[in-house]
Amino acid sequence: MANLLEVSCPCCNSVLKVDPQTGTVISHKEPEKPKPIEDLNEAIKGLKGQAAKRDDLFNKSFSAHKSATDVLNKKFDELLKQAKESPDSTPPKRDIDL
Repeated sequence: MANLLEVSCPCCNSVLKVDPQTGTVISHKEPEKPKPIEDLNEAIKGLKGQAAKRDDLFNKSFSAHKSATDVLNKKFDELLKQAKESPDSTPPKRDIDL
């Protein structure tokens, strides 16, 4: 009995102990279910806090997306400047060129 396999179910997260010789489930343990909401006011406060956090993450993502074009334009301008400064260098070989 010492060599039982412990397998966790991907659907319900239960832990099954299986005997490898017979292939039978010896025991199983269901995951603990979360407690039901006891205080509705605290649950509402938690949801409002999550909404504020979501709004903050969205605003950060939106501002990063808005400034992404400026960053890409600056990188392109810098690389174009480098290419104009050394026009004698050949472009890198591609797989199709070989």
